Amino acid sequence: MKKIYFLLFMACTLFSLKSNAQQDPQFTQYMYNPQTVNPAYVGSTDGATFALLYRTQWVGLEGAPNTGTFSASTPIGALGNMGLGFSVVSESIGPADETNINVDYAYHINTSDVNRLSFGIKAGIDLLDVNFDELQIANPGDPRFQNNIDNRVEPQIGLGVFYYSDNYYVGLSTPNVLTTNHFDESSIGDEDTQVSGVASESVHYFLTAGYVFDVSSDLKFKPATLVKAVTGSPLQWDVSANFLYNEKLTLGVAYRWSAAISALAGFQASEGIFIGFGYDYQTTEIEAFSDGSYEVLLRYDIFKKPERVLTPRFF
Repeated sequence: MKKIYFLLFMACTLFSLKSNAQQDPQFTQYMYNPQTVNPAYVGSTDGATFALLYRTQWVGLEGAPNTGTFSASTPIGALGNMGLGFSVVSESIGPADETNINVDYAYHINTSDVNRLSFGIKAGIDLLDVNFDELQIANPGDPRFQNNIDNRVEPQIGLGVFYYSDNYYVGLSTPNVLTTNHFDESSIGDEDTQVSGVASESVHYFLTAGYVFDVSSDLKFKPATLVKAVTGSPLQWDVSANFLYNEKLTLGVAYRWSAAISALAGFQASEGIFIGFGYDYQTTEIEAFSDGSYEVLLRYDIFKKPERVLTPRFF
């Protein structure tokens, strides 16, 4: 198992150098759970929203990333022009476990009868544990690997803006503006790092957008995109196309530039419950060593307006 972990870290490092040396987790169903990257989203729905998402990446590789998220948000204030939320993102990769816990707040402004602009902030902590005993170390006496990382706590502050109506949205955000310590497999063996495997957190910028077209009375079409920029790394670009049939069944495809082709499916199980599934086929060399990546999403909406149940917003 230790040898497999070591090989995984080597593969991750080579993969990140070739494509996108990201530190934040990535999601295929980002359009259904935007709160994790943009705090300005909270309060944009007509009621309370709860979402659970689980992603297992590169199935078949020992120690590959596994990510779970929980988010909750609701409009607040007498005028409903503010939003409050809570989110947890937990990721395990090889010997490392990392958890982000944040509170999200947003203020919404009506720019017209149908359009709104919101500004958001998220604040919280990042918890990091790394067990170096699970790695096969070439030099067991290397002092950088003698002490495990236990419950290292770092602060987080994120910002975002979100412009939206019932049929489209555009968002720009950064989940963390602070340059703090973060687990990074590519820093293992780096002489400049005080603790091997820990490097400075790079600021991530997210641009998201989507539009809902009414193809017919029973069919809606929603293209969506996410662009992620990280200092010192190529842009990551995701684009997706989803179709919603009869306000119940969602089917779609997505493409992550130079990384993966994805299939998406979802079902509006009841008035407030949406279940989504995602599958990624890697277009890189790592697909030869894994069985793809999988996601499952469960979202529960408590609508304040009865008419919203009949026409659930497609994001």
